Amino acid sequence: MIQIILIGLGLSMDAFAVSICKGLEMKELKKEKMILIALFFGLFQALMPLIGWFLGSRFAKYITSIDHWISFVLLIFIGGKMLVEGIKNKEELANEKELTIKELFLLSIATSIDALAVGITLAFENTNIWFAILIIGLITFILSMIGVLLGHKFGAKYQNISEIIGGIILILIGIKILLEHLGYLSFL
Repeated sequence: MIQIILIGLGLSMDAFAVSICKGLEMKELKKEKMILIALFFGLFQALMPLIGWFLGSRFAKYITSIDHWISFVLLIFIGGKMLVEGIKNKEELANEKELTIKELFLLSIATSIDALAVGITLAFENTNIWFAILIIGLITFILSMIGVLLGHKFGAKYQNISEIIGGIILILIGIKILLEHLGYLSFL
């Protein structure tokens, strides 16, 4: 139980950070958006270990060899887009940027790819996968809601700078994921 909770906390940190970024973009906090963001991240964090568990070790070497590159590219793309929009003219940013399902989908995949590999290891440990994904998804859901709230609280005061900071954070998360998988941050 403790191991699953710790895994859930570890896996949810990227989703938490991205949730803060999404909260930064919100002029007005809307419960529907907050719940949608948390649902996407929570469901994907639960779905990926389940997929990994079903795939088992058959495809582990293929998935783990490219997962960091997929996350890196997606986060750099989305973070770069946020950065450019944050630098644009203030009048262009007067209207709140609409949160799209496509963007949420890409962010959810980017922040949950590592959970796929965790699912593979859970299969080797003979873990109750249904309990594990429930805990992982629930922890991610809760932390994502908290992240949106925190981001909104900060972002409402500093819209342009917060979008720039949010973009930089996503880019840094992408770089961190890449460097960890390439072995440059293994000491952390």
